[in-house]
Parts: sequence; structure tokens; C-alpha cells
Amino acid sequence: MPTRRTVTGRSREPRARFAEELRILRAERGQSLRQLGERLGWDWSLFGKMEKGETVGGPEVVQALDQHYGTPGLLLALWELAVSDQSQFKERYRRYMALEAEATSLWHFAVSIVPGLLQTPGYAREVLAAGGYKGDELEQQVGARLGRQELLTSEDPPPFRTILSEAVLRTPLRDAAAWRGQLERLAEAGERGDVTVQVLPQSAGPHGLVSTDVWFLRLREGRPVAYTENAYWGELIEESTKVERLQRAYDVVRDLALSPPESRKFILRILEEVPCTPST
Repeated sequence: MPTRRTVTGRSREPRARFAEELRILRAERGQSLRQLGERLGWDWSLFGKMEKGETVGGPEVVQALDQHYGTPGLLLALWELAVSDQSQFKERYRRYMALEAEATSLWHFAVSIVPGLLQTPGYAREVLAAGGYKGDELEQQVGARLGRQELLTSEDPPPFRTILSEAVLRTPLRDAAAWRGQLERLAEAGERGDVTVQVLPQSAGPHGLVSTDVWFLRLREGRPVAYTENAYWGELIEESTKVERLQRAYDVVRDLALSPPESRKFILRILEEVPCTPST
């Protein structure tokens, strides 16, 4: 089979192509992000994130952009491809990503890292860089991780519960400002009705998930699956007996964890310990 030639020179990755098209169309209009926001009635920072690939936005804003640029249906079609694209993730995650997109509820336990669904751009970038990503690949993975968060901002988001080991909150970023932003995001997330954030204090002692970062997805047919991971690989678990064993361990952890209101207070206390960046 002959090698496919690049005709336009534009990206063939759906999310990157969508962001690229947005940048090109705005440049052709000679508008700033702020001017675009004022014209369409959205916060201009949203358009900046969309053009960087940090988010793809929602269908309403994309339809408004199509109308504004006189490209009926073009941007919406690119958006649909970007939303469904899973090629940005490593192969071992792709089946999990497909199931996550269809899940009716998500439960999670974090050993040492904030879950991707609640990470800020600064947190995601530093964690991924520590894993060896650099340059364009790093930015691509940051965009892919942040793109997953649209699952929680959709019109009908699935309920999401995360239990954070205290170690997650005791492992700060090198950038104090970015760390403050991440803690603030966690404190705010717990205020949403469809997101529950709990903290498992170190005083709880050993438990069945002491070294296991795990996700539980309940699928539309009611079947639960689990996904465990560490810094180097992950495993999708669909065998019912293994999933049930992990769920029993999770139930124990949930009973040991602080209540959501107590957890928010715990996070805010740690936030108070983070040094503020001096104003200039």
C-alpha cells in the first residue's frame, strides 16, 4: 500500500486538527481571543484552551463558532471526531477509555496521584513530565488528559467519587502556585453535586488497597469493571470475582475515609500550609 501523502500539511490527529483549525480561522479574522469572547458571549479563556488543545469545548460553543466564521457544520464535524478520538492515549488505555466514556458511574481510589479527571493543566504537565514525556508529546498528552474531563462537564455527567490517600495531598508539585491551584480545584470539585471527594487519612492504617490505584466503572447494562494501574502499566479487570474482591476492599476504604465535608476541610488546611507567591 503506498504511503499516504500529506496534502494540506495540517495535522491528521483529530484533536490537534480541531485546535489548529480554530487558530487558523481566528487569525484569518484578525481577532484577539478577548474580542472573540466579547463577540460570542463566552469567557475568552475558553477559546484559548480550545486552541491549545486543552479542551474541545461543548457543542453549543462550537456551533456558535461555526456561525461566526461562516463554516456551517465544519467545526462541529471536526469537534465530533475530536471528542471520539482515542488515538491520543497509549494502546493499553484505549479499551478503558472506551468503557469510561460509556460508564453510568465512576468510583476511584488514589494512592499517590490526583485522578486525571480532576487534574489542573499545571499538575498534569508536571506529573507527565516526571514520567518522561517531553516537548510536543508532553503537550499532546496533557491535552488528552484534560480532554477526558469533559466527561464530567457534559449535560448528563456520570456520578464520580474519588477517595484520595493522604499521600496524594502530601506530595506537592515543585511549583507552589500550581500546587495551590490543584488543591483549590479539589476543594471546589467536592462542592459539585455529581462529584464526591473524600480523603483517607494516614491514621487509618493498612488496608486492602494500600498499593493499588483503582477505578470502578459501572456500565449501562449494570456490569461493573475495574482498572488498576501504577506508574508503568495498567490492567483492565472484567472477571466478576476479581472485581468483587476489589470492591470489597474499596468499601472498607470508604468506611475508613473522612466524610466529604471533613475531607474538604482537610484539603483546605493543607492549602493553608502552601506558601503564597509574593506579589510584585
